[in-house]
Amino acid sequence: MTAQPRQFTVDQQYALGVASRRLAEEFTGVFNTETIERFLHSSYDQFAARATIAQFLPLLAERFARQRLGALARVENKVDDGRPVVLFLCTHNAGRSQMAMGFFRHLTGDRAIAWSGGSEPGREVNPAAVAAMNEVGIDISTEFPKPWTDEVVRAADVVVSMGCGDACPVFPGKRYEEWTLEDPDGRDLAAVRPIRDDIEERVRALLAELEITV
Repeated sequence: MTAQPRQFTVDQQYALGVASRRLAEEFTGVFNTETIERFLHSSYDQFAARATIAQFLPLLAERFARQRLGALARVENKVDDGRPVVLFLCTHNAGRSQMAMGFFRHLTGDRAIAWSGGSEPGREVNPAAVAAMNEVGIDISTEFPKPWTDEVVRAADVVVSMGCGDACPVFPGKRYEEWTLEDPDGRDLAAVRPIRDDIEERVRALLAELEITV
């Protein structure tokens, strides 16, 4: 069966056009327009099937495409700023991996890069996880569940798995860590706090091993 062409509203077409131009400026001399639009549209497709508010789709697609293009640039040795990359993975990319990424970015600033993904991405970041992180001064409310892609995994120096099991991607020669953590899905704030604190300890230990100044 022939795949049906995408149907975009006028507003979505405009937003995707603006996103494409922004990405083209950011990746000038790295990727051509065709590659950028291919990644942008495939990123859009990743969210279209489970989006609850269609008007945000172009923005989500742009953010995810930016991450994927940055990862591909590293894989193809078009960019090498020397910063280590850590990828946090869990099932829904809605709780554990988002909190870990939040701590990592908060503690490292721009000295390292953190990404996250899920094997079965949810529709939104767990509100209890957002609230728990707010209590320690870290805002993850603007994050969104997303899948992992090959280029993102290949670009990572360390892949931390938190319960995605056999679904987690494996590439030879890459450092993998398995963190056994309770799943915050369906738990209230009081139950999420100890999970949050456990994640912070593990992130700090990882940073010490990587010799990244906190």
